[in-house]
This record gives sequence, C-alpha cells and structure tokens, in this order.
Amino acid sequence: MRNSVVNFCERMLSEHAKNASPLHDLDALKAKAAAVFDEELSQEPLIALPSYADIIAAENATITQKKIIGTGDVDVAALIDKLANSDWVKSGIGYLERSKPQCPFCQQEMDADLSLRIAGYFNETYERDIAQLDLVSLNYGGAADTYLSALDALCEGPSRYLDKDAVRSLADRAHARLQMNRQSLARKRAEPSTVITLEDNSALFGEIEIALAEANTKAEAHNAMIADHANQKQILTSEIWKFMVEESKGLLDAYEASTTAYDRAVNALNASIQERTNLMDQADQALRELERGITSVEPTVSEINALLQSFGFRGFRLATAGDRKNLYEIHRLDGSDAARTLSEGEKTFIAFLYFYHLIRGSQSSSGITEDRIIVFDDPVSSLDSDVLFIVSSLIKRVFDLCRSGQLIKQVFFLTHNIYFHKEVSFNPRRTDPARCLNEESFWIVRKRDDVSAIENHPTNPIKTSYELLWNEVKDENRSRMTIQNTLRRILENYFKILGNLDKDDICERFDGRDKIICNSLFSWVNDGSHNAHDDLYLSADQGVVESYLDVFRRIFEQTGHNAHYQMMMGTTASEFANDEALPPGEAPQVA
Repeated sequence: MRNSVVNFCERMLSEHAKNASPLHDLDALKAKAAAVFDEELSQEPLIALPSYADIIAAENATITQKKIIGTGDVDVAALIDKLANSDWVKSGIGYLERSKPQCPFCQQEMDADLSLRIAGYFNETYERDIAQLDLVSLNYGGAADTYLSALDALCEGPSRYLDKDAVRSLADRAHARLQMNRQSLARKRAEPSTVITLEDNSALFGEIEIALAEANTKAEAHNAMIADHANQKQILTSEIWKFMVEESKGLLDAYEASTTAYDRAVNALNASIQERTNLMDQADQALRELERGITSVEPTVSEINALLQSFGFRGFRLATAGDRKNLYEIHRLDGSDAARTLSEGEKTFIAFLYFYHLIRGSQSSSGITEDRIIVFDDPVSSLDSDVLFIVSSLIKRVFDLCRSGQLIKQVFFLTHNIYFHKEVSFNPRRTDPARCLNEESFWIVRKRDDVSAIENHPTNPIKTSYELLWNEVKDENRSRMTIQNTLRRILENYFKILGNLDKDDICERFDGRDKIICNSLFSWVNDGSHNAHDDLYLSADQGVVESYLDVFRRIFEQTGHNAHYQMMMGTTASEFANDEALPPGEAPQVA
C-alpha cells in the first residue's frame, strides 16, 4: 500500500465509510504505538499499596488527649494537684531511694512513710495509662517507619507508569508530618499530664494511594494489551486510520459528493452494455441456428484443391460426393476414383489436409470460436519429398497463425525426421544461432530404462551429420585418434561428392612446400581413416594435428571457399591473413 497511491486512496475511502473506532489525538496514538510495537514487551508488575491503617489508629488514640495524673486519695494529692506538678514529682520519685533520709526535693529529714504516700499517688491506673501511651508511641513509630520505607522504595524502583516526582513530593510531606506526630508523642511521654492532638494524615495518605492506584491501572492496561497483543495491534491500526480519516474528512466528503454524478453515469453505461450484450447473445444464437443448416463441404473442398494447385501437386484432387453435399470424394486428375489406389503416403497427406483445415474451423457450430492448442505428431510418415515440402509449408502457416494470436494459442511439433525438423524449425528471424526466439523452445524426448524424460535445450539441438563433423573440428578437446577420419569425411563430402573435385586437383593449387603439405594431409587422412591405429598414437601428437588443421583451413582458402570454412567454424574473414580468392571458374561450385 505504501507503493501505490491508488490502493491508499481506496483504503482511505473504505475506512471513511466503515471505521467506527474511537478517536484519539496524535500524542496518545504515539504513546500507545510505542508500547504495542515494542519488540521487548514484558508484563509490568503491579505496585503493592502500603497500609497506613495502624498509623491512623494511633493518630486517633484517646490516650493522647487524656491527662495522666495520680489518685486524690492520699494526703499529698491536694498539694500535687494544687501545684499541678505531678509530672515533676513522678520524675523525682526515682531519687528517693538514693537520697534517704533526706528529701530529694527539699533535702530536709522526711517522714519514713513519705515515699509510701507519694508512691500511693501514682497508682495502677496511672501506670496502665502510661503503658497504653507507650504502646501507642511504639506502634505509631513502627507503622510510620514501614510506610515511609515502602514509599521510598517505590520512588527508587523501576516502575514504568508511576509518576515518581509526584509521589516523591507526597512522600516528603508524609515524612515531615509523621515526624511531627512522633515528636508530640515523645513530649506526651515526658509530660503525661499534657494533652496533645496528633495531625490527621488520612487525606495525605489518600492522595498517595490515588497516585499509586493510577500507576496500577496503567500497568493493568499494559498487561492486558500484552495478553491480547495481536488484537491490540489491529485495534491500534484501526485507530490510526480513524485519525487519518478525521484529518482528511473535508476532502473525503467532497470526493464522495463529486463521485455521485459519475456513479449515475457509470450505472447508465453498464445498463446500456448489458442491453447490447443481450442483443449480441441473441445474434450469436441466431448464427448458430444458421450454421446448423449448412451441410455442404464445398468450401473446404475448394480450399484444399486450390491449395494443392498452388503447390503444383498433381497426385489427386477432391470433389463433393454427388448429391450428398456433406461428403467428399478423392479423384485422380483423369476423374477416376482414387479411393482404392491411394498409397500410404497419400492417405497420410489427405488426413493432414483435413486436420489443417479443421484447425481454423470446427466439427460443430458451437466450437468455431474456441481457443485451441495444436499438436503435430510426426505427420510425414511415408511421404515423398514433394508432399513433405507442402506439409512443412502448411505447418509454418500454422506457426504464423499462432504468432498472430488468432484462436491458436500454442503449437507442439514432434518428429523423428531430422530433415523435416530442420525444414519446419528454420526461421530467418533467428539471427543468433545460440539462442531461441522468445516464442519458441526446443526439447528432446529420450527413453532410458523404459522411462521417458524430456530435456530442454537453449537452442535448436538438431544438427546434420555434416554439421556434427565440423563441431568436432571446432572442439578444442577433439580426439587425436579420430580427427583424421573427421577431416577426410569433410573433404570428401564437400570437394569430391558435392564439388566433384578430387585431391589432385586441390593439391595442384599449391606450390612448393605447401603442395607437399597438402599431399601429406590427404595421405595422412586416408591413412588414419582406412588403416589400423597400432602406432598412430605416438605419431599423431598435438603438434602434428595442429599443422594439418592449418593446411585443412588453407585448402578452403586456396579453392576460394573460405566463406564456407568461416561459416562452419563460426569465425570471420578478418581472422585469416591469407584469404586469396581464385579466378572465377577454377573453384568447385558447391551449394
């Protein structure tokens, strides 16, 4: 979609029509994308909310607001209450045992039972209140330390969603306020008769709990997203499209409004096309009805006879079978019936002609316009050279029909006849012999161990025996044991059989040492071709082979057939320094 403007526009129109996702701003989408598409996603641990219930309970304890004093049942109680110095007296009791018999307060001799009367002032109720105050102070200090330590750990921890700056500020406030309350409790313990009021921190603890709960809410959403990661990606993608659609809403609305008129025009055109398609179907049906009424084969007979006449074929001709216009007969040129005298090759030829015309028609009216694939499977069995030429020409016409794309989509041609294959496969447009045209391919079917295998070739693999001899000459890895026979067969075929020029005529075109080498070549060739090879391996070394191959080339130069040598070797005239043409009439004329 990134590489196609059309696909992107179509997607935008589709999302505009059906996207019902909630709309988010760009920053929210970026934040969500950073989490959803994070390659190292992991579960986020939830924050354990520290408890502050013990702190609140201690801050609300009634013992802090109670005056802790002794009993009024002893005779010293009136004076202590009058002076309101019970805390001072309680602190001095501890010195009585060490200052006896003097009073630790006035240092006068005191009655023996004074300490008993003073101790009696601080009875069990007093001690119980003091014990309760000590317990409240101890619980408050422990709960405060635990709570503050938990807050400090959270501020230093790795939580992704905790607003640590805000929580740090709240934690600092909690440290200060709890420390003030601890100081008040210490003062109350030193002066039990003093009434104190501890600060109520429940509102502050509530703020801290809300901040921690918000972090947990975000962490839970993060964990839920991981558990449903694939679906979350789809949801986010849909939300992004929703954002882009909303950004382009005005443009999309204008586009949809402008396309309404075009849609009406297209619908009208489609209705008109459908109407004409129905008329065409009716016409095709009428045409098929008319074709069913045609029973004559006269057009096919006329075309085949014209075809045979154009090629100069005089073996037979076709005619309609009397009053049976849907059949045809085969006649000789004198008008006699040729049905009983047809040779095997002529029967094959007639079958081919019928097939050739069937290619462009059909045996039924319903198949005239159908596409087709044509297969020719060795159609030249028992054919003479004249008929073979006609068949090859007609097959080439079928190739031309295939190239034009008229009904024929592909043609397969199979044959065992090498000459016929080269005739049919020849194409003057194939200028590079090492490559096939884009429209063709060559295959060889081989059977090994009763299993047929098809081999593809990049060029035409079928060669004449004469071409194969030249291929051996061109091969740098040629066999020194067989090169003699190869050279002899080339010279005999080209100069003696086709050119009617023997070796003596050829050797006469050389002078001096070159003439000796030419005679030696023909002698060596015939020796290597017709004699045993007992000692040949030692004498036919690479240097000897190269010398005679050079003379072999110069034979073509001296006889004026250097062009043929170049063509068969695949070389150019510029590669040879000695390329002298003989006077006209002295070289054998070889086609």
